[in-house]
Amino acid sequence: MPDDTRPGFAPLQSPVESPPAQGTALEIAPGILWMRLPLPMALDHVNVYALDEGDSWTLIDTGIASRRSRALWADLLAGPLGGKPIARVLVTHHHPDHVGLAGWFMEQFGCELLMTRTAWLMARMLQLDEQNRPAPETLAFWHRNGMDPHLLEQRKAERPFNFADTVAPLPLGFTRIAEGDVLTLGERSWTVRIGNGHAPEHATLWCEEDGLVLGGDQLLATISPNLGVYVTEPDADPVSDWLESCERFKAFAREDHLVLPGHKLPFTGLPMRLRQLADNHHSALQRLEAFLSEPRRAPETFPLLFKRTISDQTYGLAFVEAVAHLNHLHKAGRISRRADENGVWLWQAPQSGAPK
Repeated sequence: MPDDTRPGFAPLQSPVESPPAQGTALEIAPGILWMRLPLPMALDHVNVYALDEGDSWTLIDTGIASRRSRALWADLLAGPLGGKPIARVLVTHHHPDHVGLAGWFMEQFGCELLMTRTAWLMARMLQLDEQNRPAPETLAFWHRNGMDPHLLEQRKAERPFNFADTVAPLPLGFTRIAEGDVLTLGERSWTVRIGNGHAPEHATLWCEEDGLVLGGDQLLATISPNLGVYVTEPDADPVSDWLESCERFKAFAREDHLVLPGHKLPFTGLPMRLRQLADNHHSALQRLEAFLSEPRRAPETFPLLFKRTISDQTYGLAFVEAVAHLNHLHKAGRISRRADENGVWLWQAPQSGAPK
């Protein structure tokens, strides 16, 4: 979802003007190398970090599993990483651009994998769930939530995206990290703080002494991460999870924290950014509730929520995020839903003066 751009918000600051080029690394803080790997999508990169352990490295996230990513990692390992082995890989959350090569590193180096339990279980389950065609439950979920019929027919006949397409097999065994854990990584002490909404049990790492935060996708500077609802949990409310996380993190955020995010540029100004990240969705929910004075299908809300043209390429992300915001309003009792004659959800706010 695009960020709230209303006036009154102080601009965030970044210590750099541009990211490191592919195959290179930038020391963004003493002993922390920042690197970028390409992604084959509109958001065309992911940030990864290497923490210097002296005779080895700890990696924070990995990029997707692809020949191009493996080739870039070979260059990075031989070049900026100085040929030292990878001792640990810490994955912030289960999405492919973050966990994709974790299993490959484990095979190459015998390294330790650190993740939250839910992130590891999600990654391993999805990596094993390979489908040639969408499951009947998926088709029913798409139909029920009003996917455009031409797209539904097209996707019904196509092989869907499979997690295994971009995630290397994950060997059995990992080290669990959880809320409040204190880890020593790269000769610094980091406190684990868990966020939700974008991904379940998303790990962020906070080094208070040096004012550093490894934010993954939970803390981004100029974009808001996708909050989506999927067939695996069709009535989920990730928007509530997201708003709760933003509110909880405010107690820890300092203006001087340097946030090292999963995408875009590192930044300072985290207290204001947390306010923006929450206000963005509060504003969208208010617009959405007003728009639902008449019954609407989920895709009809796209122009209101996203303020840009949604192409076939971005339709899937827009679809699941629209459902997430509708679910949130429905669970809060602010709108109702009913099935039309074709079994598609119609969402509507109560008329003025009518009981909710």
